[in-house]
Amino acid sequence: MSGNPEQRFDEVVLGRRSIRGYLDKPVPRELIEEVLALAMRSPSSMNTQPYHFHVITGEPLDRIRKGNTENILAGIPDSREFRRGEPFAGVHRERQIGCAIQLFEAMGIERDDKEKRQDWVLRGFRQFDAPVCVIVTYDKELSESDDTAFDCGAVTTALVNAAWSRGLGCVINSQGIMQSPVVREHASIPDDQVIMKAVAMGWPDPDFPANPVKITRREVSEAARFVGFD
Repeated sequence: MSGNPEQRFDEVVLGRRSIRGYLDKPVPRELIEEVLALAMRSPSSMNTQPYHFHVITGEPLDRIRKGNTENILAGIPDSREFRRGEPFAGVHRERQIGCAIQLFEAMGIERDDKEKRQDWVLRGFRQFDAPVCVIVTYDKELSESDDTAFDCGAVTTALVNAAWSRGLGCVINSQGIMQSPVVREHASIPDDQVIMKAVAMGWPDPDFPANPVKITRREVSEAARFVGFD
């Protein structure tokens, strides 16, 4: 990606609000607290509850969007703190591509339309233009525990389900936290916590073309083996 970062940010963030996937409507703090309380009923290994939630909105969130966008357009390498492993390959890569194809078709983004494809990618760094972002972190002292990642995944899934039950839409993403110094600064995240994931949250726009898309899922018969059943 290239171009003048400041100019490009103004275009993609300030000049294209009409194609955002969320309604321009605030989410009450009380509702978010209710959703978090429901999510935190999810189990964790030996009740360690290693997670923290940093709920960002307003000007601090706009500063994160701006810093993320400017850094990625300037070619600054990502500094994601939670390990991601090797790039997807084989069937996992095929599923990733299949998901992108479904979304691009819904959005009317042609394969050779570099500008629209770039804008789609930048949406992630802008927290999908949602009015709220929940940054999920965990205690650094538990970094070597695989259970910690599992527990954070469980509570994040519970968070999304609880939000949906209250009419909110969510996108779990990593792009929004790849420029971790930006996020850490503007979200005031303590040094003894590891930034793991971001969850964009808001009232979904029913007219946004990508929102009704149902991403293809495997059949149970493909994913599960049943042993010992009659």
